[in-house]
Amino acid sequence: MSRRREAVALIVTAATAAILGLSGCTQQPVIPHNRCGGYSSSEGDDKTTSATGNTELKASGPITQPTKEGTTTFTSPFGPRWGTEHKGVDFAGPVGTPIYAALDGVAVKAGPASGFGNWIVLDSLVDGKPVSTVYGHMFDDGVLVTEGQQVKAGDHIANIGNNGQSTGAHLHFEYWDGGRLQGGTAVDPMTKLGGAPSPAGEAGSDSPAIELAASSSSIDCGGFGVAGGGDLKAGSVPPEMEPWFRKAGSICPQIKPSLLAADAKAEAGLVRGLTSGSGAQGITQFMPRTFASYGQDDDGNGKISIWDDGDAIMAQGRYFCAIAAKIDGWIADGSVKGDPKSLYIASYNAGEGAVKNAGGMPSGGDYTTQTQPYVAKVLAYEAEFAAPGGSGELVVSPGSASGSQVVEAARQFLGTPYVWGGGNINGTTGGGFDCSGLTSYAIYKGSGNKITLPRTSEQQWNVGFEIPIDQAQAGDLVFGSWAGTGPGHVGIAIGGGQMVHAPTTGDVVKQAPLQSDMKARRVL
Repeated sequence: MSRRREAVALIVTAATAAILGLSGCTQQPVIPHNRCGGYSSSEGDDKTTSATGNTELKASGPITQPTKEGTTTFTSPFGPRWGTEHKGVDFAGPVGTPIYAALDGVAVKAGPASGFGNWIVLDSLVDGKPVSTVYGHMFDDGVLVTEGQQVKAGDHIANIGNNGQSTGAHLHFEYWDGGRLQGGTAVDPMTKLGGAPSPAGEAGSDSPAIELAASSSSIDCGGFGVAGGGDLKAGSVPPEMEPWFRKAGSICPQIKPSLLAADAKAEAGLVRGLTSGSGAQGITQFMPRTFASYGQDDDGNGKISIWDDGDAIMAQGRYFCAIAAKIDGWIADGSVKGDPKSLYIASYNAGEGAVKNAGGMPSGGDYTTQTQPYVAKVLAYEAEFAAPGGSGELVVSPGSASGSQVVEAARQFLGTPYVWGGGNINGTTGGGFDCSGLTSYAIYKGSGNKITLPRTSEQQWNVGFEIPIDQAQAGDLVFGSWAGTGPGHVGIAIGGGQMVHAPTTGDVVKQAPLQSDMKARRVL
């Protein structure tokens, strides 16, 4: 950590802490010294408890079906689908069809989620082991529980919707051994649901059977693990650090565990006890004055120490999130331009003031010789720590290429803002995509990282071969808004006269009908 960063350290006020959710036991992973209490895998345990002794998560009773018999149709199985891994099963039914909790548990996630539109994640204990069930694609008004809420199997927790990456109204249902948010393993839900009874009740979220967890507890005290942090590759960091990186990477949506681990590697190689020549200390190389603003007794050992894994990593997460909030605000008001993640990292190294003054990535002097290489190093390291698909990113079948994979690659960004000049083969830049940036990414990903398109719609028109528009299939490119220089717009055909595209400034990536003037080309 540079001296420059110490000079511009943000002072976390009570208001900032409230925004970032930094109070009470919210920061405690379920490991020793957890003030919230936690899940124990010792033989005979059948519940988790809070520090006050209140039962937070009891062993679940038998599993029930997530929808009532006769209200839905099983439409899509678990496993390979369209060149990707379908980690759950689908039950199609009309919008508004009730969805029921399959197990007793606690809602650790209930709201927006990339790809799902909205989701609910219920943590449960089954045979003394952690399990998650996941319910996806609900509309906003179809989520009937809140985070921290305790439910019983058969409680009415949601209604079927057609939100997110969904081509028709249905429930996407997952079952995870070890926990969905804790890097567990997805298993075929039908192996668990076989012979399970249909839910009997019609209780809604106001049913007496559903109780709120104690108000003094965080959702982490009600579940069995760390909510969030699913993108950290198992075994990529020392095991005693892993829960802290997962926890710190769950404070805000912009900052993931893999980024924090990559930054810690760049700072001190994940080695404890180091002090730099400038006085930066510990595995996250904080200057003492900066750490004083962000450090807390996160491991509950009675002291706030830069040398403790938990205290240091959680402070790193808080500081990165404070940086992200500022950078995002500056990008929104136009005073700063550039890739948000790169600017977060640059700010962590050189200070937010350097980014603000430069209007983006700082350059010249130490900024060119130290900060810019530091940013590149952290971004390169992040791949070592990121679990494929952990953040909802499409994981293509190795060496494969298909039109359906192209569509899936594009659809995972539905709702992403249009940004002129945004996007490349690696994803969004500047916080979004323009039309050809989206197609560049989708074709690259969907081709198994084999096909790199030129950057503009006019140039992309020269790739592949033209086909009649009425023969366009999933993954073909569709071009419109013609002018003297060629097409001014490009999207990705999905079949049925529809496409996924990034339309224009002020809009978002969406599914829409083909334009009347469109022509098609096949590049796969």
